[in-house]
Amino acid sequence: MIENGRRVLNQEAEALLLCAKSLDETFETACAWLMACKGRVICCGVGKSGHIANKTAATLASTGTPAFFMHAAEAVHGDLGMVTADDIVLVYTHSGETDELVRLFPSFKASGAKTILITGRPGSTAAKLSDLVLDTGVREEACPNNLAPTTSTTVMVALSDALAITVMESRGFGKDDFAKYHPAGALGKRLLLRVEDVMRRFEDIAACSVDDTVLAVMQKIATAGVGAACVVSADRSLLGFVTEGDLRRHLLRSPIDIDARTETFMTVSPSMIEPDLLAIEALEVFQNSAAKIGEMPVVENGKVLGLLMLKDLLRSGIV
Repeated sequence: MIENGRRVLNQEAEALLLCAKSLDETFETACAWLMACKGRVICCGVGKSGHIANKTAATLASTGTPAFFMHAAEAVHGDLGMVTADDIVLVYTHSGETDELVRLFPSFKASGAKTILITGRPGSTAAKLSDLVLDTGVREEACPNNLAPTTSTTVMVALSDALAITVMESRGFGKDDFAKYHPAGALGKRLLLRVEDVMRRFEDIAACSVDDTVLAVMQKIATAGVGAACVVSADRSLLGFVTEGDLRRHLLRSPIDIDARTETFMTVSPSMIEPDLLAIEALEVFQNSAAKIGEMPVVENGKVLGLLMLKDLLRSGIV
């Protein structure tokens, strides 16, 4: 079983390397067409190739190239009406003889749309009907019966990714652009979410003065439901920081000294963070801190804006 697994992996890896080596000006032309497309890229296929076409449409759309998937069987029942002269149709068929796809080419031509075929049979019927052909170079599947789509689908996916990413880079599509199309989920949040979006605002945190007592600080921390208090001046300038750990250590040293003033046990130079820092970068600050800290004051121009808590970062969805 292990040897069979290695054989399949090696065969598919070799096919990918062969495809990479054989890329020529045809691939460059395909990328140029996608770059210049004034309409949308319509990815069309059926069966396993249809799944790859669907995935490619999603990849293109999320990387700056408007695209959608059209099922070959649905195309002949009205979906062909979505194809316009400004569009490019990416057609997926390893054999190049899939009837549901071959019969679509006259309609593609009538609409004025260009067609790019991704296939393993450059001499097939579909290839002869296409405007441009990208050959995967796969002539044999990893399946011992040479029947189940395996190597051919692996190379189809990789070649489609190569198209999408090459076009993305040619467009100069960067992180900020990527974030616009991925506002939800961990990916989008890593690109968009900032400290000010996750922090607890000043009115919701524990803020105290240097004259507050241990008991007063404990009450403020408990009321706010946080793990630390910012020691501030009348204009919200940060003077110090008191954590629950600081309070415990003070009370262990002086159990009856609950009237001690905050300035006697506060940290004068605490770790701070800025509001416009990305939340994922803030998480790295917590993780790389020499001391195990769970909260940091959010400060801008010396003024306290709020409190960033590690548990809030972890709950924000960035990981």
